[in-house]
Amino acid sequence: MQINKGTTNNKIIMQELHALSWLSALHNYHITLTYLEDDVHAFVTSKLEHCNSLLYGVPKYAIQKLQSVQNAAARLITSSRKFDRITPVLFDLHWLPISERIKFKIILLTHKALHQQSPVYIQDLIRRYSTSRTLRSSSTLRLTPVSFNLKSYGYRAFAVSAPELWNKLPDDIRSCDNLNIFKRKLKTHLFKNYFNV
Repeated sequence: MQINKGTTNNKIIMQELHALSWLSALHNYHITLTYLEDDVHAFVTSKLEHCNSLLYGVPKYAIQKLQSVQNAAARLITSSRKFDRITPVLFDLHWLPISERIKFKIILLTHKALHQQSPVYIQDLIRRYSTSRTLRSSSTLRLTPVSFNLKSYGYRAFAVSAPELWNKLPDDIRSCDNLNIFKRKLKTHLFKNYFNV
């Protein structure tokens, strides 16, 4: 059975936009900001997180559709106008844009795989880098890069994208064992890189 990803994404986007319009109507009844934020996270941004690691490497126009949903959610929470610049709004909310959320999910899956907190089939997709020589960098956990044949899709595979994204992380993040601390450091790292702060 073949799944038409474009149709599936469009359906999800339409559902999220419907939820946003419903929440926007509630906003007119002056519900508190806390409730509004909770509802936006429950009905909209949680859907943006669902299986988003599969979107790594898709064309920018496909990501832009999801980004427009996140932008609408951010505007609703902050009561920003439609044509206000969205970058400062996302920055103030400390939200990662969709492209960075996708990277976050892949790197998080990688961390869990390295610490035996994921299914074995995911753990089997990545290999720790080892060298016969003892190097100063040997204490930092690196992964063996994987080559691929298909130029259009091969680089999107988890076995390829995980080592690529993981090895770009600073040593202090890669060496972090505690999952909660790792997530916090990773989000801060991606946030600072994206917003150049």
